[in-house]
Amino acid sequence: MRAITVILRRELGAYLKSPLGYIVASIVLLLDGLLFYAEALGPAAGSRLSAEVLSRFFFNTSGLIAIAAVALSVRLLVDERLAGSVVLLNTSPVRDRDIVIGKFLSAFLFLGAITVASIYMPLLVLVNGKVSWGHVAVGYLGVLLLGAAVLSIGLFASSLSRNQLLAAALGAALTGLMFLFWPLARVVDPPISRVFAGLAIHGRHFGGFEVGALHLRDVVYYLSVLYFFLLLSTKTLEARRWA
Repeated sequence: MRAITVILRRELGAYLKSPLGYIVASIVLLLDGLLFYAEALGPAAGSRLSAEVLSRFFFNTSGLIAIAAVALSVRLLVDERLAGSVVLLNTSPVRDRDIVIGKFLSAFLFLGAITVASIYMPLLVLVNGKVSWGHVAVGYLGVLLLGAAVLSIGLFASSLSRNQLLAAALGAALTGLMFLFWPLARVVDPPISRVFAGLAIHGRHFGGFEVGALHLRDVVYYLSVLYFFLLLSTKTLEARRWA
């Protein structure tokens, strides 16, 4: 646990000291604000119900947070190789699992801070309507679960790559593929359509969170994706340690 805490603090400090974190946060919040204005406060917003505005907000936010998660995660292990500190990690008594968990938690805390910073947007719905606090809570839970799952995918891509550009391309490709499963599920025939729908990281599994409906199967899905890719990242580090 102490090793995880040390790695977490180190990586979180790196986000706070480098421009990358602030650039990602600024772009996400700016785009989120513009989309929210168009959906909730713009000229065409008068005919929308508050619940519909919230659903559109969480739909838009989920996509932006997924992009941010890829951007934040791909540098986690690549930077160690570029700085030459990966040798120190491999020869230290720190377990590979601790390295992966510590780095993941640092990125998740930073991503969570970006997500929470957008809370004022749903609250603005109170100006012209009513807000279901359950809808807000469930929606943000879904965004955080989606973000955590994408972070684990990006971390896995970082464990495979030797430079940030390749890691970003691989992380974006894997994430894009899991997003693409949902539209593919709607155009192919069963039973393949059910397989694609079950694998899709968005659509079926995020739809409930958008409307404020909490389903255990969706929570289990995101936690399973998170565990699977963190496990792959750990095994990749172990393989590189003994290579």
